[in-house]
Amino acid sequence: MTQELINANPVVHETRARTRRTARVDAGDEDAREAIDALEVFEHLRNITDPEHPYTLEQLNVVSEDLVEVQDAKGRIMVSFTPTVPHCSMATLIGLCLRVKLLRCLPTRFKVDIKVTPGSHSSEAAVNKQLGDKERVAAALENPNLLDMVERCLASCST
Repeated sequence: MTQELINANPVVHETRARTRRTARVDAGDEDAREAIDALEVFEHLRNITDPEHPYTLEQLNVVSEDLVEVQDAKGRIMVSFTPTVPHCSMATLIGLCLRVKLLRCLPTRFKVDIKVTPGSHSSEAAVNKQLGDKERVAAALENPNLLDMVERCLASCST
């Protein structure tokens, strides 16, 4: 039995060259903290693999630097993502992957909000509600099958 793809022929976009940064804080100042910006957050997310295709979320234009907002002083990060089709059943899984990746690589001082780009999904409110509910996210990550899918999507990330 073959599994039908939700988006059998996704548009694959060019990716940007990776940006390497030098330290932005004084190495002698132990109390200083490095500010985090949208580009750094995007660099963490861009190579997550789509759950349905062997492409990255950047290649499918699901995530982009333009959809990341960082309020470093307030400790808030907001990421919007755009599923490849309005009826994408993988939207919640993609959002979960984004959240897990950022929770693993960002300082704990940040509150991370993950949402579907407004108008890009037919069940936008329901997906956003699931992704914004800490208990639902925690329960999802306790499901070994779902956690395995998240781990597979994150496996190709090098950052």
